[in-house]
Amino acid sequence: MANWYGSAHRALQDEFDTRRLADLMEGGVMHAEFAPHEVDFIQSRDMFFLATMDPSGRPTVSYKGGATGFVRVVGPSALIFPWYDGNGMFYSAGNLVETANVGLLFIDFLRPNRLRVQGAAAISRDPALLATYPGAQFLVSVAVESLWVNCPRYIHSYQKMADSKYLPNSAGDAPLPGWKRLDLAQEALTPKDRAAVDAAGGVIDLDAYGDLVAKGEG
Repeated sequence: MANWYGSAHRALQDEFDTRRLADLMEGGVMHAEFAPHEVDFIQSRDMFFLATMDPSGRPTVSYKGGATGFVRVVGPSALIFPWYDGNGMFYSAGNLVETANVGLLFIDFLRPNRLRVQGAAAISRDPALLATYPGAQFLVSVAVESLWVNCPRYIHSYQKMADSKYLPNSAGDAPLPGWKRLDLAQEALTPKDRAAVDAAGGVIDLDAYGDLVAKGEG
């Protein structure tokens, strides 16, 4: 066993009489290499949730979306995914550089199913791999330590309507997000983004941005 449980885990397991189940999960269900159906599941996803921890111990979870198959399994215990333009904080990216430990949660909302992946992450700028992800700033590689299928019983059923219009195209280009048009953001933007503001419709105030958000275009 990988010693996943501390005293608090054991206390709760004993309170609810689940220690045997917990030991079964750790000793028989959790594993370190992808099974073929798990590879297929991950590479059929267009989103996942990424958990990281900052140097002060504060956790955060972020949503990562892309074209179907944007997460690739590249080895028995390894996967990669692209990092696209965001709000400039690089909060999750900085976290994984600082502390490495990450958790990834893959979910199928149409046919309820989910897979959890724990591992150590690192930034990769491999030119050959990066060229296969137009528009990506860099890649994140994850050395998998453990993965397991999670019970899907509380997953609500949702149906996808469309891909995000902000996904980079084959040339790596994507529409400017509405928040970069905010008047209060202009001085903080890169020259490239400032030049794109006029082409996207010009500078807007918070009220106009609120209207965009209400339309799902923020």
